[in-house]
Amino acid sequence: MEAPPVSVMPVTGGAINMMEYLLQGSVLDQSLESLLHRLRGLCDNMEPESFADHELVYLLKGQQGNPFLLRARRSLLHPPAPWHLRYLGQPEVGDKSRLALVRNCVDVSASHGLPEVLNEMGFRMDHEFVAKGQMFRKGAMKVVVSKLSRVLVPGNTENTEPLSLSYLVELSVLAPAGQDTVSEDMRSFAEQLKPLVHLEKIDPKRLM
Repeated sequence: MEAPPVSVMPVTGGAINMMEYLLQGSVLDQSLESLLHRLRGLCDNMEPESFADHELVYLLKGQQGNPFLLRARRSLLHPPAPWHLRYLGQPEVGDKSRLALVRNCVDVSASHGLPEVLNEMGFRMDHEFVAKGQMFRKGAMKVVVSKLSRVLVPGNTENTEPLSLSYLVELSVLAPAGQDTVSEDMRSFAEQLKPLVHLEKIDPKRLM
């Protein structure tokens, strides 16, 4: 459910409208090194990308229905890099034949004044967190392993505490609509990560 690290997002001025295919799981802190070792062996022969990102989640409440949600993320490792704004559509979980969660995904790069612009538009920040970890690639697939931490003092990314004793693991592919065969490749790859981590098609509504 979280965004990929800023370093892997498209740095362009326009929006990119794609479908995100997603499998998620978690691994306990004490099993992290075993998982990273497995990923180095299975993924492309390149060093994983380390990241530390600050994400702010904004809501715009309407008179009816669910609030409109946007995610703004910036890199803590590369402060001059553009911010990234992300919209995620409602997941298409009804089709049981699909092996991965599928949802519309729009990414757009933005200037450092993004939070002020969102506030002026009527959005209000709901919560913020810091995500730190590594990102691996396997062809078109991305595997993001991240530790999520809550921000204890608003805006102070130096003052955080971990949300859990585990790491979030996300296997995702961005592809045009209708490319459902990518989920088969994702499932095959996920099988190779067992029993270290079980990646599943998770309905976010079920967790709320």
